[in-house]
Amino acid sequence: MNADILKRVVRAIADGSQSDLDRLAGKIVEAERKTGHVRLAEQLEAILKQPKPKRALPSPTPAADIERTLKELPMSRRHGETLATLIPTEHLEHHMVLPGAVEQRFARIESEYAARDRLRTFGLRPRKTVLLYGPPGCGKSLGAKRLAWNTGLPLMKVRFDVLVSSFFGESAQNLRLIFAAAKEKPCVLLLDECDFIARSRTNSKDIGEVSRIVNSLLQLMEEYDAPGLLVATTNLESALDPALFRRFDDVFSIPLPGATEIAKLLRMTLSTVRMEKGILWDQLVAKLTGSSAAMVVKAAQDAAKAAVLAGGLALSNDRLFQAIDELQRHDAAQRV
Repeated sequence: MNADILKRVVRAIADGSQSDLDRLAGKIVEAERKTGHVRLAEQLEAILKQPKPKRALPSPTPAADIERTLKELPMSRRHGETLATLIPTEHLEHHMVLPGAVEQRFARIESEYAARDRLRTFGLRPRKTVLLYGPPGCGKSLGAKRLAWNTGLPLMKVRFDVLVSSFFGESAQNLRLIFAAAKEKPCVLLLDECDFIARSRTNSKDIGEVSRIVNSLLQLMEEYDAPGLLVATTNLESALDPALFRRFDDVFSIPLPGATEIAKLLRMTLSTVRMEKGILWDQLVAKLTGSSAAMVVKAAQDAAKAAVLAGGLALSNDRLFQAIDELQRHDAAQRV
């Protein structure tokens, strides 16, 4: 029995997954037959065909599955803290309103992942590493969640606050543990605001430590062959180490929403709220031009909440414009 199958058998036993064990048992029988151990293969097959006793034990609950998976997250060896946060597929936000060209880039990644086995039969490699860049609030992190949702993969978000250590070489070691975990269990590995660990080595004042982390990241990405996807995001693409861009299979920006996207975001967010007649959609869109997708959605949600708290009144133009004004004033104050 090869080492890969042996590890998968032990993992299935540890997880208590009968379906995985049944599938692996079939692979073992097939492998033994191919190596010429026909009699052994027949004996194993006969054992598998024996009726299975009924089990009284209930199947694990989703909560139990999540708890088991959380225990498998990579941990820093010094402090025993988890180096990543796991977001199960069913808890992911995934609705996005994007320009057609950007939507096609996402759809291509998802299609290639779904057809990854077929592509490999032709010697082709699906896109597996993606860099998303753009202004704050444009939907880069949401893009990673969308990819996880549409591929059916859990999202593993790296915790840079735990990963980066003041001890020599420990940050790079933590990074290797994270990549090893992603290879062991299929997921979308999210390096959110990756400029935190991938800043240009030539522009940094702390050349030694920054170089060690960046060099480790470059090497790990060069060798990346995990079964899932890797998504990195940044607001500061100009600050990234130039060598990093060549390691990604796809690099594209998530732009601020245009008039069409703003109108769709408003209508989608307010779709469950009762609204007055004569909503000034064009004026609302014009007032929100230049805003991030996050701000558009928040303005609509704030106006809707105000209407609900006022006794479930129909949402009016006044409430919508007031919510936008408040957010824009707050945003302007933050920039001062």
